[in-house]
Amino acid sequence: QVQLVESGGGLVQAGDSLRLSCVASGRPFSRSPMAWFRQAPGKEREFAAGISGSDTNTWYTDSVKGRFTISRDNAENTVFLQMTTLKPEDTAVYYCAAAVTWESGTYVPTARYEYDYWGQGTQVTVSS
Repeated sequence: QVQLVESGGGLVQAGDSLRLSCVASGRPFSRSPMAWFRQAPGKEREFAAGISGSDTNTWYTDSVKGRFTISRDNAENTVFLQMTTLKPEDTAVYYCAAAVTWESGTYVPTARYEYDYWGQGTQVTVSS
């Protein structure tokens, strides 16, 4: 059974940093595109950051560029999201996602329907 389990969320102040982790189990994802989405209260779930299956490409939504960094440890089947200079508008539930298509490729999917597996989410709250 495939599982994605996020951790690392919490309550922080504006300007602080957090690192989210997502551990995958049930099958290897070392060659799969993976991403972080987020959903703020009352809003649609949106793409935040993604990494291609080949690890050569990353993609970020404009609002997090320069502040968030996605990376992964393939040996540990884990993907990370390093978040710096956090803002109150970053407050959301953050979800890890994995795709089984485009393995080993350079494409970074950004749409929800392109991902096959999802975690349960971890809450990030940034106070002003």
